[in-house]
Amino acid sequence: MDETYQPIDEETLFLVSQTFKALADPTRIRILHLLFNRELSVNNIAEQLQLNQSNVSHQLRFLKNLRLVKYRRDGKTIYYSQDDEHVMKILQQSIDHATHA
Repeated sequence: MDETYQPIDEETLFLVSQTFKALADPTRIRILHLLFNRELSVNNIAEQLQLNQSNVSHQLRFLKNLRLVKYRRDGKTIYYSQDDEHVMKILQQSIDHATHA
């Protein structure tokens, strides 16, 4: 294999590091795992994870800025769902790795 090394541009490098930063936080992992195949409101997420709504909103804002989750509004309620299948696969593979015997 005689491939020439192509360095990662700075913007891509930053985005990759931010994605791993998102996956390095237990609360964000729990939120992403919860949203793996479903859409939930902030209140539902907070209730299921036993977290306060403010903390969940803060974490969702971080994930939304990285385009890892998306949202839709229905009246006064905002529903979140996963927005990056690639990252969800990384998350699932990491969970599988951590739990294999």
